[in-house]
Amino acid sequence: MKIAVLGASGQTAGKENLQGKENLKENLKVVRTQRSGVRGGEDPEVRGQGSAPLTSGSGGEDPEVVQADVFSADSLRTPFQDQDAVVSCLGFPPSPWWGVTGYTRSLGAVLSAMRDARVGRLVAMTSWYTQPDSGAGAPLVVRYVLLPLIRSVLTDMFHMETALQGVHDLDWTVVRPPGLQNLPASEKAFLTHEGYSVPGAVGLHVARGDVARFLLSQLDADAWLKKGVAMHTK
Repeated sequence: MKIAVLGASGQTAGKENLQGKENLKENLKVVRTQRSGVRGGEDPEVRGQGSAPLTSGSGGEDPEVVQADVFSADSLRTPFQDQDAVVSCLGFPPSPWWGVTGYTRSLGAVLSAMRDARVGRLVAMTSWYTQPDSGAGAPLVVRYVLLPLIRSVLTDMFHMETALQGVHDLDWTVVRPPGLQNLPASEKAFLTHEGYSVPGAVGLHVARGDVARFLLSQLDADAWLKKGVAMHTK
């Protein structure tokens, strides 16, 4: 299976995790955006650097690397050609005053380019607690400190998830992990729930490597087609 990866300069989709899977390297196409709004990177909405010329990578056994504008279907169309699926780990920093729009803006471009390139599968990462009322049972520090700090991000993620509910011509899955830890993949079993968190899960963090492992597991699975699934590990 050939996979186009968005948000590849973030740590979940980076070389330590998703890109580092030896059995996938030759089948990955890494789509980077210049100073892209991936987790830990700069936001193209804020910095004005969302677009970059299309360039090819080093080839060989490493993933092919191209640059594109995640807000432009025209820019994404060529990288998506001949791919079987798109995995999105895009992330955008909080913006309490102006709001975040990167998730919904990029989704339109991604879906349009997928249709044009005849790519039928999308797996997108968001987060626990995207639905506004879903954090009511969360620990107090999460409810009253963390969630208000990142609400602008969660709101736009929720808008993106809602928009996907109306997409019937493509197969998509939204993966909602809790907080991300910079740890490699383990062999732990997954806990899943069709909702905005995993009831009974221990801890509010999961290894990035395990999130990458779960994202990839959904590419040829149908249990969560056209659904959002919260995940954790046992």
